[in-house]
Amino acid sequence: MRQQKTLGGLARVLALLLALATTVAADPEGLRGPEAFESIENTDERSQALFVEAGKVLLHPRCVNCHPAGDVPRQGGDGKLHEPRVQRGAAGHGAVGMRCITCHTTENFDPGRVPGAPNWHLAPASMAWEGRTLAQLCEQLKDPERAHMDLAGLVRHMSEDPLVAWAWDPGVGREAPPGSQEQLGELIAAWVATGAACPSD
Repeated sequence: MRQQKTLGGLARVLALLLALATTVAADPEGLRGPEAFESIENTDERSQALFVEAGKVLLHPRCVNCHPAGDVPRQGGDGKLHEPRVQRGAAGHGAVGMRCITCHTTENFDPGRVPGAPNWHLAPASMAWEGRTLAQLCEQLKDPERAHMDLAGLVRHMSEDPLVAWAWDPGVGREAPPGSQEQLGELIAAWVATGAACPSD
C-alpha cells in the first residue's frame, strides 16, 4: 500500500514536471497564463505551478529593486545600490530632503534616465523580496501582517496598481519582466483561487 502511494506521488510529480517542461519549451522567454496549467489535475500542484510562473515577474529586478532587504533601493539589472545613496525614510517615501518624488515624477524621464510612475516609493520593509527564495516569498505574500494586504488585495495590487504596471514600461535601458501586468494579475488570481499553495525550495 505504501509503495502504491509513493508511486502515485511520483507519477503526479512527473506529470507536473512534464507539463512545465512542455510549456517552457513552447515559450522559453514569455509568461504563460493560467490556461497553460489546466492539465495539472492536482489542485495543490497546479497552484504551486501558477506561483512558480508568477515568480518570473516577482523575482525580476524590476520588482526586487523596489523590495530591497535594506533601507537603500536597488537599481539596474544587477541590483546595485541606488545612486545617490538615498534612504527608505518614513513610509518608504525617502528621508527628509531626499524624497523619492524629488527625482521620480509620475512618468519616466528618458533624457535623464530617471524612471517614474505615480506614487513612486519603496515597498514596506516587511515586504523585502531581495534574497528570498520563491517559497519564502510565497509564504510572505500570504501573511497579511507582512504583506500589508489580504489575498484579495494582493490580486488587485498585482492587476491594477500603476506602480506595478511601470515594470512593463521601465524606460530606456531597462529590461521589462516577461508577459504583462494583465497576465501577472491572472496568474495571481488563479493561484489564490486554487488555494494559494506554495512551492517548496
